[in-house]
Amino acid sequence: MTDGVDSTNGRNVRRRTVLTTALGAVPVAMAGGIGGAGAAAAASAGDRGAVEGLTVEHRTNPLGVDATRPRFGWRTASATRGRRQTAYQILVASTPDRLSPARADVWNSGRVASADSVAVPYGGRELRPSTRYHWTVRVWDENGRAVPGTPAAHFETALLSTDGVTGWDGARWISMSGKAPNTAGAPLLRRQAELTGRRVRAARLYVSALGVYDAYVNGHRVAVPHGRGTTHELLTPGWTNYDARVSYLTYDVTALVAGERQVTLAAVLGNGWYNSRVSEGSSYYSPDGNRLALKARLLIRYTDGSTQTVVTEPGADWKATDTGPYRADDIYDGQTYDARKELPGWTANGFDTAGWSGVEEHGFTTKFPDSRLVAYPGESARLIPEWDRAPQSITVYSGGSSGKAATLPLTLRSGETAVIDLGQNLVGVPRYSLRGPEGAQVTFAPGEMLNDDSAGAHGPVGSVYRANLRSAKATSTYLLKGAPGGESHQDSLTFYGFRYVSVTTTDTVTLTGFTGRVATSAVRDIGTVTTDDADVNQLISNVRWGQRGNYLWVPTDCPQRDERLGWTGDTQLFSNTGLYNADAVNFLSHFEESLIDSQRIYGQDGAQFTWVAPGNRYNHPVPASGWADCGVVVPWTVWQMSGDPTVIDRSWAAMTRYLDWIHRRTGDTYAGQGAIFGDWLAFQNTGTQFMSDVYYGYSARLMADMARATGRTAEGRAYDDLFARIKRAFIAKYLSTENGTLTVRSSLGDPPPTPGDTPTKTEDNTQTALLWILKLGFHETEAQRRQLVTMLAENIGNDAAYKAAHPDSTRVDHAENTLSVGFLGVNVLAPVLTDVGHADLAYQLLHQDAMPSWLFSVKNGATTVWERWNSYSKDDGFGPVAMNSFNHYSYGAIMEWMYESMAGIAKDPAHPGFRHFFLRPHLDPTGRITRVAGSHLSPYGEIASQWTVEGRELTYRATVPANSTATLRLPTSDPDTVREGRTPLSRVRGVEYLDFADGTASYRLPSGRYELTSALG
Repeated sequence: MTDGVDSTNGRNVRRRTVLTTALGAVPVAMAGGIGGAGAAAAASAGDRGAVEGLTVEHRTNPLGVDATRPRFGWRTASATRGRRQTAYQILVASTPDRLSPARADVWNSGRVASADSVAVPYGGRELRPSTRYHWTVRVWDENGRAVPGTPAAHFETALLSTDGVTGWDGARWISMSGKAPNTAGAPLLRRQAELTGRRVRAARLYVSALGVYDAYVNGHRVAVPHGRGTTHELLTPGWTNYDARVSYLTYDVTALVAGERQVTLAAVLGNGWYNSRVSEGSSYYSPDGNRLALKARLLIRYTDGSTQTVVTEPGADWKATDTGPYRADDIYDGQTYDARKELPGWTANGFDTAGWSGVEEHGFTTKFPDSRLVAYPGESARLIPEWDRAPQSITVYSGGSSGKAATLPLTLRSGETAVIDLGQNLVGVPRYSLRGPEGAQVTFAPGEMLNDDSAGAHGPVGSVYRANLRSAKATSTYLLKGAPGGESHQDSLTFYGFRYVSVTTTDTVTLTGFTGRVATSAVRDIGTVTTDDADVNQLISNVRWGQRGNYLWVPTDCPQRDERLGWTGDTQLFSNTGLYNADAVNFLSHFEESLIDSQRIYGQDGAQFTWVAPGNRYNHPVPASGWADCGVVVPWTVWQMSGDPTVIDRSWAAMTRYLDWIHRRTGDTYAGQGAIFGDWLAFQNTGTQFMSDVYYGYSARLMADMARATGRTAEGRAYDDLFARIKRAFIAKYLSTENGTLTVRSSLGDPPPTPGDTPTKTEDNTQTALLWILKLGFHETEAQRRQLVTMLAENIGNDAAYKAAHPDSTRVDHAENTLSVGFLGVNVLAPVLTDVGHADLAYQLLHQDAMPSWLFSVKNGATTVWERWNSYSKDDGFGPVAMNSFNHYSYGAIMEWMYESMAGIAKDPAHPGFRHFFLRPHLDPTGRITRVAGSHLSPYGEIASQWTVEGRELTYRATVPANSTATLRLPTSDPDTVREGRTPLSRVRGVEYLDFADGTASYRLPSGRYELTSALG
């Protein structure tokens, strides 16, 4: 069977796990990483453990490291209780045989008395570009003994330059000569060269594009390692503010060059974000279109010590054409592929380029001379084979028929429509196999929902609902070449958000295969929560799938309609959940860099963080607290979850510029900048200025924390003072005690925009207002705090008496025990309730399935989190089509609470990165959940927390990784009943009993595994 995807025939290049000197190869076993398998694999009891999880720049054995002082990390795994590190020694060498204290020729840190094992900076001599270094770390435990079994790892530098010249050996941005933007056909570029040496020792490809690329070497599409095999990336090199920075990626292509006498470097260029209306309004955007370009350097090293480079440059050696099969592509609109126009062998040696055009230098560097060309610092977006989805059902419609069930292979005729259900809303591309006549056109139209006979449907019952795509055409179109054995295709220059796909054809065609391929930048799950409640488990699955789909190069709002932007409000409120779920430290740190670029280019006065990043679509110079504060919240959250303050230092100037800008605007009123979106899509509206003022205080408090953590003592005091002033001004403005009644004047100010059916007025004492006041402590007395808690509980309870007392509130339209928050209230709702002693209300809200609630979408068939609480219901139909995504992760921020309060794995803000953390499970007082298991792979190892309630007995199991400690807060009727085996926990060696209050016993735990029982009241 021929394949229109590429001509790899199963051979893919991967970033191989090898140890080399200057790119020479000596195979060794791969060290573990933060995304590695399972728990910190402690050995049998009594053994001294091992060092594992070696990382550089938060990656395992990375290629393309551009940091001059890379950060090292590792973990200690041990079954020994109380295992901790007291010293370390890092060795870096040019060859693996030099990894000893006496022979390390790059850096020997010496024995450093420290427990640090996260983001330890390199301190050796200057690193060389394009060079592989080998490293290891020796660790000493609490007894002063070296931990055995220290593995070796490696990292490889990139070009260690950002000017686009140094290290590129003359490589330039090249485009197809004479090709105007937006004309049909994707540019195909290739160059063939003779190899100058006899035996290839190593080969590296450094490549970037203005647009997106699929790269090939000697006829094989360049791929990356995945598990025990390889996979393809999607839409490399990702999306940035091109006028500020462009990313390049590094690949080990040794296997594709070795053994050949010639080398052919080739690429397909797609429009990507660079030349698409997704970038409308951006400073690099052109309404007439941007020409696409490729920049690449292939570095080949031979065993005799000689080197050779093949680079992109104008001249007769490079050829280009747009006559190939890639006829059209767009981020929003999809891709058209005409298999009749395939050029067999065009990526391989020996292809005849007669009739092809030449290339010319692109004018990008002249237009944007200050744009930096930087190595991409994290994991690229890629296809994850184990998440592929096969059809769960296929229904064929013909004319007015009600539809007939079908299976593959399936023969379709003109006039018939097949509707494929993959059973899961996902983000990626379809892969399909077909057999039919030459020239037959098959159209695949993806969508997230099916039309029914309810309000808002826009087609026949059972057809794919696509109204919410707005102007996005989102269509994969394929024209057959008529291969007798069949043909296959998978789009690579666009992406889709879909669960369902409608298939139509202009002629009789047999669909022999179909797969939904999942693409994501969240390539490694590092956290899980499971329960014995099927609905809650489905919600957890929905959150995870929403993150996978929307963590695609940038953290987007949605993946399907004509938006797909890095909305900053969504990003900041979900970031904590995102970091519990997946290895996303580099992903969010990179987004922060794009946000800082956007601040300078598009932000008001070059100081306000923007609504979206990168790009400028929908950005306006209007204050937007809660969105703009992403520039402060993300660095704080990344630091808290990783223990690495680097993102703070890199963001400090931009963050202070933002806070200073707000103060210049509002002065001694200590009011926020304004918040046009307010508590977006809430069913009880809070004034936008109120939301701005609380976020001003929130950012000031986070800045004080970050200042102290990075040695900025004076700034820390200044931000403490700013927070205190904001608090005083806030209380005076919003807390009224008139007539002896406490009122939160959250109605002050304008309502946010009201898309669709959200309320058009603001109210006092809203849920979101009460939550934020309690979170920030914006009250004067303990009596006020208690009253605020009561007001919040009554609002949530929303019983008949409450409704009668508040007849003008939008709460009268909703059921008892429902939430009424929007985007800026959803991530604080359950955590604040738990902190004020109302975990019972948090659980009631979790279990609620009346609208608005988390389980309302689950009850109505969701497999991802929706944008609106009422995006769809079986009774009322579809929500407002202008703003109705079925894959928006924002409301999935509830999962932060599931980790921290339900499973009970909670970070300690005073000890970032889980060096010390809390184990504080809250049992479900409703009794619906009796079993919970949670885990999170922290920088120190896997933390586990799981509990089971049977009758009046609690069984609790926990893992505290080596080199960390935890404070356990366990429910019990009597501390004496909290036992490990038959021994009271308070008497267990190494455990410190702290106190017993309000039905909870507290203990300080050293590292180790625990299995406990406790009697409940």
